Parts: sequence; C-alpha cells; structure tokens
Amino acid sequence: MEIISNIALITINATLFHQLIAFLIFLFIINRIMFRPLKSVMAERNTVIEKIKLDTTSAGNTLERLNDELKERESQVRSEALQVQHELEEKGNQQSAEIMQSTLREIELLREKNEASVKAQIMEARKHLQKESETLAQNIMEKLLGRRLAS
Repeated sequence: MEIISNIALITINATLFHQLIAFLIFLFIINRIMFRPLKSVMAERNTVIEKIKLDTTSAGNTLERLNDELKERESQVRSEALQVQHELEEKGNQQSAEIMQSTLREIELLREKNEASVKAQIMEARKHLQKESETLAQNIMEKLLGRRLAS
C-alpha cells in the first residue's frame, strides 16, 4: 500500500469514471422518475391557471356587460316612469279642471236658483209691503183727517 500525500480533492483514477457513470445513471433515473412527471404536472397546472385566468376574464367581461345592460335598462325604466308620471299629472290636471268646471257650473246653477228664489221672495215682500203700506197710509190719513175714508 502506498500512501499518497496529495492535497487535491479529486484524483484522476478508476473510481472517477465509476463515480461519473453512477452520477449519469442517477441523473437518468431522477429525470425519468422525478423531473419529467414534475414538468408535466407543472405544465398541467399552468394550463389550468391559464384556463382559470381566461374564465375569470370572461366572467369579468360578462359582469361588465350585464352591469351595462342593467344600467341601460334602469335608465329606460326611469325614463318610462318619468313619462308615466307626467302623463298621470297631466291626466290629473285635466280631471281637476273638469271637476272645477263642473263645480263652477253647479255653483252658477245654485246661484241662479237662489237669485230667482230671492227675487220671488222680494216680489212677494213688495206686494205684501205695498198692501201694508196702503193700509198704513189709509190709517194715517184717517187719523189725520179724523174721519173714515171710503175705499
């Protein structure tokens, strides 16, 4: 046995080639057993992530489109409601005007009826007053003259 006092970490001898072949066999086995399946799983994961990104983007676009449609529909409904409100106000104003006209006609008829009634009462009162005033005048004249007047 020979003692080699060599400080070098690697010596070139037969074991180096055996270690190199063992290392290459190890790399081949690790590549087959671990790295290829790991790469395929990573590729699948990337594909799934990309699909999820596309789905998320698609869902976001759909959401934006639905929001836009909702806002547009809300705007249409608001304008329709405003139009209906104006129509109802106009119809209400028209009905109130008709009711006012009808009420004014009724008031006018009642006023005319009352005026006729008052005129009739005044006429009766005048007739009655005239008869009374004639009687009173005759009584005054009789008292002034001191004798009875012939009628």
